[in-house]
Amino acid sequence: MAEPANLLAKPADELAARRTGMAFQRTRMSADRTLMSVMRTSLSLIGFGFTIYQFFQKLKDAGTIQHDNAPRRFGTALVVLGVALLIGGIGYHVAYMRDLRRTREQMRIDGLVHAETTFPVSLSLIVAILLLLLGVLAAMSMSFGVGPLD
Repeated sequence: MAEPANLLAKPADELAARRTGMAFQRTRMSADRTLMSVMRTSLSLIGFGFTIYQFFQKLKDAGTIQHDNAPRRFGTALVVLGVALLIGGIGYHVAYMRDLRRTREQMRIDGLVHAETTFPVSLSLIVAILLLLLGVLAAMSMSFGVGPLD
């Protein structure tokens, strides 16, 4: 009678390991979605700030207004806030993924999960870094009048 119990335990263990592996993949995708939410908010702040800055710069250049310091500072502040938010989001994502990979590897060593597939570098993380670069360029252009966006 001990043998049938062992035979039934093996498929159950296999099923549990596969479910755990799929849970890791779902968690990884959830972390990507969270980073994309941060990117969306950051992009809105950067884009809106840059638009406000450019709008008041064009009004000043056209002679329509004489003082545009407050709106321009507000636009710059929005861009800087968007960049800071993105830096925080990228930092959180990298730390979370590193911890998730570490936990997954320990579970693989313990034989609790197969971990046959790798955790690739997140495409969302690559785009977030590119967006960060764009935000920094926009902030430099607005603050110092240098850069490709000036």
